[in-house]
Amino acid sequence: MELLVGQCELGPRTPGSPGNRRLQEWILDMAASSGLTAKRQCFMTDDPMGSGRIEVCNIVVSTRTGNLEGRLWLGAHFDTRPVSDLDPDPSQREKPLIGANDGASGVAVLLHLMEILGRQPPEVGVDLLFFDAEDSGHPGSPEEFCLGSRHLAETLQDFSNPLVGIKPRGLILLDMIGKEDLRVPMEGYSLRYAPAWTQGIFTRALELGLPAFVAEPGPSIYDDHVPFLGKGIPAVDLIDFDFPQWHTTGDVPSVCSPASLEQVGRLLVSLIYEP
Repeated sequence: MELLVGQCELGPRTPGSPGNRRLQEWILDMAASSGLTAKRQCFMTDDPMGSGRIEVCNIVVSTRTGNLEGRLWLGAHFDTRPVSDLDPDPSQREKPLIGANDGASGVAVLLHLMEILGRQPPEVGVDLLFFDAEDSGHPGSPEEFCLGSRHLAETLQDFSNPLVGIKPRGLILLDMIGKEDLRVPMEGYSLRYAPAWTQGIFTRALELGLPAFVAEPGPSIYDDHVPFLGKGIPAVDLIDFDFPQWHTTGDVPSVCSPASLEQVGRLLVSLIYEP
């Protein structure tokens, strides 16, 4: 929970903002202190929200263990939305999102996993994917969202891509996994295009006795896993989309739960060390 709160204290983390850049440096510093390798992939693109050109930077943090085949990819977006456009108070809708759940929750789990991976290197390699510019588009225009993950997926064959040459066994995306009474169903695109991967992960959650994970179909959500599904990579989105504070100024640390983060972390640790 401290890692989640720490991100929120950086302020808004929209692409190119001071808070975004400070969080990038935090991720890179934590990777170095954990003995992991870290590579940043940056590119310039048009801001869908109309503020001109912006720099978008993905970060890939990797264990030194394992070969190029069968590695596990774990991802989350670290940027926050530039406006709280669904806030019930119209006067608050132009304010940028704090993003405690929508942004910081998944990243908090990955940051703690860095510490674990540094202390206990796994036999099978793990790559942590930190996506930028997931949440800067207009509602109803999916092509304006997931700019960082889309670029990372589209350039997988480029030598400059941190993931070039890797053939993963699959990707697990974490998004909005911090709320109280967490309930994560099987996201629609995951279940449709990667059914075996999705069902296997939920089976593991059931075996671990994690009540937050419900093995039933959920809504289809355009998220950072979709570009990888389009490249034939099994990918599952672990997300609880039933979040009243979504895209409002109410998305703050007090609405998040350490118990929810712990359940997600337990599942990932099991999948890392008992593949």
